[in-house]
Parts: sequence; C-alpha cells; structure tokens
Amino acid sequence: MPVAADLPPVAQECVEAYVFTLRPFQLLILRRPPSRESIWVPVSGKVEPIDPNYDAALRRELAEETGFTRFRRLFSLDWEVRFEGPNGAPWRLHAFGVELESRSSPRLSDEHVAFEWTTAESAIERLHYSDNQNAVRRLAERLHLPLSGAAAPTGTSP
Repeated sequence: MPVAADLPPVAQECVEAYVFTLRPFQLLILRRPPSRESIWVPVSGKVEPIDPNYDAALRRELAEETGFTRFRRLFSLDWEVRFEGPNGAPWRLHAFGVELESRSSPRLSDEHVAFEWTTAESAIERLHYSDNQNAVRRLAERLHLPLSGAAAPTGTSP
C-alpha cells in the first residue's frame, strides 16, 4: 500500500453525510435517478471554492439535497476514502454523521428520486458502494449501536 507521500495530490475533495435520528435509530438513504444507475447513496457532493471548510461544504450539500438546515449535531466520522474521479483524477471523500432532532421528509433535489428512513443493517445492504457501507458501520460503532448480520461490501466509490 502506498504511503501518503507516494500518492498523487487530490484533484477534488468531497463530503458525504450520514443523516440519522435516534430513539429509534433511523438512517436516511437517497436513491439516484435511472440516469445515475438508480443506486442508493447518502447525501454527498464536492467541496466547492466557495466553501471555507468541510463543515460548510457539508451544510451546503445537506441544504441543497434535502432542504435540512437545522441539526442536533454534526461530527466527523474520521473516515476518508480516496477514489478515482472523472478522467482518472484522484478524489477524496470525507464522511460525517449528522443527527436530526426527529425524522422528517427531505425536500429532494433533482439528484435523487426517492428517499427512505431505514435501519443501519438495511442501509448497509442497500447502499451501493462499499465505502458507504463501511461508513455506516463506523457510524454505528461511534453511536454504540449493535449491528446484526450486516451484509458484506458490494462495490467501490464512484
């Protein structure tokens, strides 16, 4: 495995949000339209030049993709994944947990056609990318939630 000094510089930073509620634990997953393979994903997006930091990028993406602007808490999962972006450029994804006070319906952007509030186990089974599945496991671990029979990873980042 290459060390950080051996890796090419990252061409694009990205953020993703694992939006959840407690009592009972429910996780929000979003479905892409058929033009984007109809896969289930968390809220995610690029860090733009207007974003002063990851937190600002995450809040902007949450507002754009769900309409949510008020959060009980927002925290880093200390999870980042490098993947190949367009034209083979190296991109890096930073994952965050985002707790809402209560479950509510998001206002979906045109990037998604459906949403579902689900259990961690169901999210792990349905999320397309293995790094998404592993981030849900990491979130459950951080929240001290037991996982029963979570499915094995099925894919890699976009």
